[in-house]
Amino acid sequence: MSGLSLYILLPALVKVMSSWPRLLTLEPWWLLGAVLCEAASFFCAMALLRLVLRTKSWFAVVTAGLAGNAVTNTLPGGAPVGASVQYRMLAGTGIDTVQAASGLAVSSIIGVAALFSLPIFALPVIFGGTAVSAGLVHAGELGGVGFVLIVALGAIILTTDKTLLALGKAIQWLMNKLPPRRKQSKDLGARLVAERNMVRSDLGRNWWKALLLIAGRIGLDYFSLLAVLRATGTRPNPSLVLLAYAATAIVTLLPITPGGLGIVEASLSGLLILAGVPTGNAVVATLAFRLGSYWLPTIGGGVCYILYRRRYGPLRQSEEAA
Repeated sequence: MSGLSLYILLPALVKVMSSWPRLLTLEPWWLLGAVLCEAASFFCAMALLRLVLRTKSWFAVVTAGLAGNAVTNTLPGGAPVGASVQYRMLAGTGIDTVQAASGLAVSSIIGVAALFSLPIFALPVIFGGTAVSAGLVHAGELGGVGFVLIVALGAIILTTDKTLLALGKAIQWLMNKLPPRRKQSKDLGARLVAERNMVRSDLGRNWWKALLLIAGRIGLDYFSLLAVLRATGTRPNPSLVLLAYAATAIVTLLPITPGGLGIVEASLSGLLILAGVPTGNAVVATLAFRLGSYWLPTIGGGVCYILYRRRYGPLRQSEEAA
């Protein structure tokens, strides 16, 4: 599936990658600002994960987070595989397995909900008389529907026990059937409920921190895109760029290619053109943005995995009940 998708998207990917000589023509100060925004965005992501995991270890969170992200960006079916690697790395540092699993789940739900909420902030432009292409309007509508569904799902998980107990029972049955397994998992549903209660209690006390960190994670990533657009000499409507950014981020959630490779290049450059960015500038801005948000973190993830192995050794299959 990933190979077929990449084949279909190859022309758009090649078009974006072949614009690399134009990177030398970008305004360096705006480009530096984009890199700093992207670095700060990843810092916020790691800080949020550290908050929901209830750990003080930056080394464990950063190495596992970036290594898992690198796996997500490079392997077919990357998101589940990357999450598995991240989970095993966190467990290898001594973090409780259920605590690691629930922390990763909460972090993902918060991030997805925030992405779907982005088009809402562009609604004043849509309804304010500004000419907006149908494609961007549909992105706003999709974001609104998705936001409602994600919030509803989060509310169910946070307020009801039956859903988590049933989910835990299903996961426990599956894990006990998968070899190799020397220790059978027991009472996973009850442990998930207890962990959910602890996470809910912590987030209740630190909700403002979580809000600031997820806003920083996504907002700084968006500002990085604005900065690379300014580096090309373009000054588009920020609200229309926000719609293009949100639509691309939502499409990337679909596990079609590793890290959205090809999908982001095709959709973001096309949506930026719909937002009024000249074609050439949209293509080179997409390339510069992907260098900071995809390629550099992927390389950094490989380095983080090496550092992790030097401290904790190779990853092992957990024998504990998850």
